[in-house]
Amino acid sequence: MKFSVQLPTDRVERGEEYTSASAITEMAKAIESAGFDACWVTEHPFPSDEWMETGGHHSLDPFVALTAAAVATKTLRLHTNIIVLPYRNPFLTAKSIASLDVVSGGRVIMGVAAGYLEGEYRALGADFDSRNDITDEALVAMRGAWAGESMKLDGRGYEVAGNTMLPRPLQRPHPPIWVGGNSRRAIRRAAEQAQGWSPFPIAGEYAGRTRTASIENIDDLRHGIEYFRAHAKSVSRDQEPLDVNFVPFGSRMNSEDPLDTSAFNEQVRELEAIGVTWLSLGVPGVSRTEYLDSIARFGSEVIT
Repeated sequence: MKFSVQLPTDRVERGEEYTSASAITEMAKAIESAGFDACWVTEHPFPSDEWMETGGHHSLDPFVALTAAAVATKTLRLHTNIIVLPYRNPFLTAKSIASLDVVSGGRVIMGVAAGYLEGEYRALGADFDSRNDITDEALVAMRGAWAGESMKLDGRGYEVAGNTMLPRPLQRPHPPIWVGGNSRRAIRRAAEQAQGWSPFPIAGEYAGRTRTASIENIDDLRHGIEYFRAHAKSVSRDQEPLDVNFVPFGSRMNSEDPLDTSAFNEQVRELEAIGVTWLSLGVPGVSRTEYLDSIARFGSEVIT
């Protein structure tokens, strides 16, 4: 099992406590020292007030935050969790990912999804109703651009009549792509176009808000993984290593609850047994000092 932990650059209301260069540097170094395999950041460029009032959050630009983390570390993977692909032109996203991969020495994990916040879509001028088709198309476009060769492609809102993107990502053919979402369409997208699937736990009464399927227990997740593996086999991708990156049950961003490491370790064993290969989680801490203490504790009591 490998672990990706939240770099809490979504706590913008705390200012320099979490979002300054020195704060990101200190946290990233601590994450790496504790033995985590990756750190992750979220993306919300322009969330609606309505969503913020019901538990939403802001965040730093993911590429800026992860570049700061890259400079401070040597081996830590840099995980976008997640980039909403329809928010922007796919070639701008491809350029940012390739640049981050080059600057970091080939350490990017690209988590992507179609997203669900209609208010943010409208503010950005993005097409909410067609978001799934746009996401599928964007993955094709980005993989083409990362080849570093002249390409031609007509898409929604763009026409490529002979364009080349350099530099190429250091990871070849490109950084691993993990597709987020619990729906069958997201699972198929992961199996067909990516190197991993990123499901997350959510109860049935809340699934409608995020416009995805519920995952309430180990059996729900097991069935999803079985469908993922079966569909990968049906499209002849079962010979490739495909990751499953899950948010552990009971874990959430910016949690203030102390971690029961014994119970958590037991859950890790259960998740590994059904095919989960990565866990993405947050650790408790109402201040940077407490966050750093939680990082160190997780390293010693879970990872070690």
